[in-house]
Amino acid sequence: MPREGSGPSRFAAEEAPDVTFTSSCDGVLFDYGGTLVTFEYPYDELLEVVRAFGPSIRAGLGAPAPPAEAILSDVLLPLESYIANLGEDEVVYMDVYRAAWHKAGLKLDDALLYKILDAEQLCWDRAVRVDPEALHVLGWLGSRGIKRGICSNAPFPPEMMRRQLVSNGISAAVDAAIFSSEVGRRKPAPEVYLAALAALGTDPHRTLFVGDRMREDYEGPRAVGMHAALLAAGQSNDFPDGVPTLASIGDLPRLL
Repeated sequence: MPREGSGPSRFAAEEAPDVTFTSSCDGVLFDYGGTLVTFEYPYDELLEVVRAFGPSIRAGLGAPAPPAEAILSDVLLPLESYIANLGEDEVVYMDVYRAAWHKAGLKLDDALLYKILDAEQLCWDRAVRVDPEALHVLGWLGSRGIKRGICSNAPFPPEMMRRQLVSNGISAAVDAAIFSSEVGRRKPAPEVYLAALAALGTDPHRTLFVGDRMREDYEGPRAVGMHAALLAAGQSNDFPDGVPTLASIGDLPRLL
């Protein structure tokens, strides 16, 4: 766990040679999902949301609406697969959301669709689980003057993602947060990391990136000059030799 001390933070060369700083570490950028938090698909809650909007959906269609189970199966679940396979250009999520409803034959106006999406995202806000060690580590970094930020792929409306950060306590524990939906590009595109570094106010060579994916959270950050380490916990495949890994987010202070 955290090593006490008042001197400047440095990476320990004997433990992780690929993340050795020549000067003090000024900032740490974190991936979000799979790193600081995890989710379980809130199927039952989403089903209740769709049911609750049943009268509005019927009114918007001017015709009977499909059962809530059908809407979940034909609209919401396919969206999960779609966003998991996006490239480096970020989508406008409302466009994708509207298209998914229309493809299912449910041509609703944008005002109603936004309300449904907002209620849906509130389900995800409640489903998020913050890593038990995350807030402690973020506090530890802050107490040593090391800036903390989030750099995450998330196509959803930024206002909804930022609300989620507030609801789970992470917003108060970081200095900046950048989501791909605000940049128009997705990791490992360099624009996302550069936007996060600008928001954090740190030089890439004095910044560490921590995440759980090889391309997005190791190769991408290193390509713009950052150091990087990956969480090994919960990974089905080992990372290549030479990639610095952490057993858990709580293991991060040993590098600093």
